[in-house]
Amino acid sequence: MKVAIIGASFAGVTAALEVRKHHPNAEISLLEKQPQLGYIPNGLHLYLDKKIDSLSQAYFIKEADLEQRRIKILLESTVEKVDTANHQLTYRHDNEAITLEYDKLIIATGSSQLSHKIEGSDSDRVLKYKRLKGAEDALETLQASQHVTIIGGGQIGVEAADLLTKNGKQVALVENMDYVLFKYFDKDMIQPIQEEMQEAGVALYMNQTVSSIKEAGDKLEIQLGSGSIESDTAILAVNVRPDLSFLDGQIDLHMDHTIAVDEYLRTSHPDVLAVGDCIQLPSCMGEEAMYIPLVNNAVRTGIVAAANLVKPAQTFNGSLRTIGTSAFGYHIASTGMTESDSLFSDYPIGVKRQIVPANSLPFAEEVLIKYVYNEETRELLGAQLVSKADVLEKINTLALAIQTNQTLEDLSQKEFFFHPTFTNTIETTNLVAWPHIRRDTDES
Repeated sequence: MKVAIIGASFAGVTAALEVRKHHPNAEISLLEKQPQLGYIPNGLHLYLDKKIDSLSQAYFIKEADLEQRRIKILLESTVEKVDTANHQLTYRHDNEAITLEYDKLIIATGSSQLSHKIEGSDSDRVLKYKRLKGAEDALETLQASQHVTIIGGGQIGVEAADLLTKNGKQVALVENMDYVLFKYFDKDMIQPIQEEMQEAGVALYMNQTVSSIKEAGDKLEIQLGSGSIESDTAILAVNVRPDLSFLDGQIDLHMDHTIAVDEYLRTSHPDVLAVGDCIQLPSCMGEEAMYIPLVNNAVRTGIVAAANLVKPAQTFNGSLRTIGTSAFGYHIASTGMTESDSLFSDYPIGVKRQIVPANSLPFAEEVLIKYVYNEETRELLGAQLVSKADVLEKINTLALAIQTNQTLEDLSQKEFFFHPTFTNTIETTNLVAWPHIRRDTDES
């Protein structure tokens, strides 16, 4: 069996490794248009945060790891056309058009940062750094810049604002909502981080949309709905979108140009599957499918697609939009439904907030936790954590609780280890009523 996989980032690499596990004798070809594979998209942030010494260290896998599993790697190979009727694709390498035949195809081409809505966003001084070359160019540009404007207040934008201010840059951030990280957090939870951003000198432009970016001499003029910002450079941190121009029209797409897939991640063609940033994903809570371009989803879809390559065997069980990061002195994490999301729910929603110490030691940092739950069944639907202590790993426990339909009462009995250095008498994510452990900020 010949298997072709287009795209060698998290989804494509995972799919290739999993296909090999399921099909030891398959002939696997992994095509990637970049000169290298396995680059971590936020490698620039790792470098600015001094987690790595060079961008060349920002890789999650090496070519040798795939080659020893007999996976053929085709780098600098841009797929130009897929012919699903004849089970073949055409890619260009060294200015030569090459045809590759396949029995099964997995599309894992990822996404790009280019915004078609902002005039001038294709300028070289508007930085996009998902790929290594973009990160190298961005680093050089940022080192020569004093004032940077970040367009978008999601996770990428907030992380960039934190790291740039630490590196002595003047930072402005533009967001079209009235607070940052709105996709994952409620306003009451994110307020402490937003206040720290302003304390650090970040100029926040909330409820503003960038309409155009123009070069004015050695400056950029970033035009907003009202007013403008003069900046040395800008970072485009708005929503990414898939690039699927090579499809032949036989693969059904959604209105947002993502590929339509079923619960097994199969497309409208029986021998073509799609994963990662190319597709919409269903919610674990039964909501309509949505576009959720996160690395954890890319990896999980790669695993499921490989399992279903020959016949349907494993359904994709949905996404909770689980994220975690650190910025402006806080560790923040979220999973599942927010209170804002619950406005569109068909059943009654309850919300509880509590503040608990991170451990049993004196002067322990506090952890602010918000639970969103079904008021009828008491099942957990969402959770958010904010703390100056590193509690990011705890969001995984809460995500699993949502996936397994745990109730608030189940959480109060959740098994945990005790050690005074690391935990409290009651574990942080156990919902409890002990007044000396828990302090409610509000409750409904």
